[in-house]
Amino acid sequence: MSHQITVNPGGRQFAAEADETILDAALRQGVALPYGCRDGACGSCKGKVLAGSVDHGQAQPHALKDEDKAAGMALFCCARARSDLTLECRQPGTASEIPARTLPARVEIIERLAPDVMAIHLKLPASERLQFLAGQYIDILLKGGSRRSFSLANAPHDDALLQLHVRHIAGGTFTDHVFTTMKARDIVRFNGPHGSFHLREDSPKPMILVAGGTGFAPIKAIVEHAIAENCQRQMHLYRGARARVDLYLNALPERWAAEHANIRYIPVLSEPAADDRWSGRSGLVHQAVMADFPDLSGHQVYACGAPAMIDAARRDFAAVCKLPEEEFFADAFTFSTS
Repeated sequence: MSHQITVNPGGRQFAAEADETILDAALRQGVALPYGCRDGACGSCKGKVLAGSVDHGQAQPHALKDEDKAAGMALFCCARARSDLTLECRQPGTASEIPARTLPARVEIIERLAPDVMAIHLKLPASERLQFLAGQYIDILLKGGSRRSFSLANAPHDDALLQLHVRHIAGGTFTDHVFTTMKARDIVRFNGPHGSFHLREDSPKPMILVAGGTGFAPIKAIVEHAIAENCQRQMHLYRGARARVDLYLNALPERWAAEHANIRYIPVLSEPAADDRWSGRSGLVHQAVMADFPDLSGHQVYACGAPAMIDAARRDFAAVCKLPEEEFFADAFTFSTS
């Protein structure tokens, strides 16, 4: 049996099954509630039950005192709905509302997605979870104080493992390590989340999503988050790569488009190889967008990739296609070999 949950302020609603926690149900459906450990220990997910009843579950006494319960408070990572509920809690809607944290993580899986792209799946300690917005990134902390930034490729509701897409940069201290010596069970430290590149959920405008190379990672997170929250806005995903081999995980966006009428997928190759037998779009990915959408005045654009692509898209979409400056959201990937 499921129960209807209403979250104030804002009136966001979602359904919770009897056997799942309120937080799990919210994250599964793309509703952002505050949380930290997801284990009843930190108290970050504490909020008030304005109407209805809950089973408090395994909330630890220091995080939810008896007087808290008497005042109607609950830890949403432990509490389960026993009726329809009206809740009151802070809902993080902007990146500035989520504090960055430094955490250890274990390499759970490392897999090659393309000749020069590796996926790293990181597992946090059992008592920890990272709260983030789809599209944000983390900094891997290296010896000597240097950092390497990588976007999270998974959506917030799917946070059992944190997924990074790492492109090999010849001579890169960290990427050389990833492609030659990193193995499962290695330990890394990171700080995050960071960045203001995330879905603006308060807009009804159709979205143009532009991904170049491993810029597909945060775009993937944004699309999967939108699907989880049943977003019905039109999404047009343009993905740029050199050749067919560079379109890693290509079956995934093809499946999104096949299963969701509001999602359209357009891969664009700039230098298709002779044996690619490519019959799709060719050229620069942002020019493919311009050809299809000469008027972007009613759209939002989310673009992620190399700085040159971002700069050209920002300039041309505004000057030629009338995209409002405030509706262009971007994350430019830069690389370091030091």
